[in-house]
Amino acid sequence: MTSVANLAPEPAPIVACTISRDVQNFDLLIDDMELELGESWGDLSFEDAAVFLGQPDAATLEFVAIAVNGEDEADLTRITDIIRQAKARSIKVILIADQVSPIALHQLLRLGADDFVPYPLPEGALHEAIERMRKPAVVAAPPAAAAAAPPEQDEARPVFKAKGDRDAVVLPVHGLAGGSGASTFATNLAWELATIDKNPPRVCLIDLDFQYGSAATYLDLPRKEAVFELLSDTGNADSDQLLQAMLTFNDKLHVLTAPADMLPLDIVTPEDIGRIIDMARANFDFVVVDMPKTIVSWTETVLSRAHVYFALLELDLRSAQNVLRLVRALKAEGLPHEKLRYVLNRAPKFTDLSAKSRVKRMAESLDIAIEVQLPDGGSQVTQANDHGLPLSESAAKNVLRREIQKLAKSLFDLNKAVESGKR
Repeated sequence: MTSVANLAPEPAPIVACTISRDVQNFDLLIDDMELELGESWGDLSFEDAAVFLGQPDAATLEFVAIAVNGEDEADLTRITDIIRQAKARSIKVILIADQVSPIALHQLLRLGADDFVPYPLPEGALHEAIERMRKPAVVAAPPAAAAAAPPEQDEARPVFKAKGDRDAVVLPVHGLAGGSGASTFATNLAWELATIDKNPPRVCLIDLDFQYGSAATYLDLPRKEAVFELLSDTGNADSDQLLQAMLTFNDKLHVLTAPADMLPLDIVTPEDIGRIIDMARANFDFVVVDMPKTIVSWTETVLSRAHVYFALLELDLRSAQNVLRLVRALKAEGLPHEKLRYVLNRAPKFTDLSAKSRVKRMAESLDIAIEVQLPDGGSQVTQANDHGLPLSESAAKNVLRREIQKLAKSLFDLNKAVESGKR
């Protein structure tokens, strides 16, 4: 680690600095900075940073890593001033936060921090943050291309105006174990609903996994800053702002992607999520919600508004245990666990009688009904996701695509019959 006091004698330029009350409180950050930058970084206290960022020597800085914990919340004014100083000098800011309240974190992020990494640092998280931060500079578009970008984004925006004349069916999708395929299922189900008929319903996909949401990746859509702005102030948001934060895929599916930056799941309240879903319900026919695997304070809000709550699992012990834990938690809180519809992903083939028997025994032992069984789509699923295309666009005959298409058709027909009965 290099002290800022002796920057001049160092032959290697200082390209980054950590800024904290006491960097020894962030020993993992020290290790990762040395791993990433060797001796080309320095350390500053909050007091020194305010002075140093105003000096010519700060011009060599590529970024600063501002590390804060719960004790620093009483000193937010000084920290926010440091962020403003750094942004004024076009220095990137990576925020390292350890047990900081959502309100304080929200305030710091709104000032323009370029990335957020929780502490203790997950393995490789700082490296990934630095790579993301550097990427725009490497692939910066020439002025002519930059000038052409806004029309392309405009084409992807919703074309209809919010009228509040709909009452959507809300279909959350929740993976009960890592890698269960919930986001793939949610994305393809939403697309199948949006293309199910010559006069298709109006469908939106809302990605509420603020940390690892992948709907944008699976549909090759950019992550807009407007999403963070919407989440930050839902109390003053209306349906028009919700639509402006959305993008469209092939002019048919409207998508509210996860934010560009990794955010804590409790940055929003149950009331915030309730308002977003209610606005979506009022303007769409189907609202598919891609949920995080973690149960949070606003999971109840989504469950209460859901018509059907899809829970994806696999034929393994971890899924079985998680089903028991989830149902037990919902029953303990008196929540409507009967809304859960269990979907078995990578289900065994029809000819695999032994595995079919295991599925039956699993359902009986858990006292649940596995109503949907999705076959393994194989490598075509991964390829479709990597190319940012739904299965219907890249592998229309894939067995998984066909099964999701059948489910979408049954949901569409059921909703159509219900709507006809109301007239």
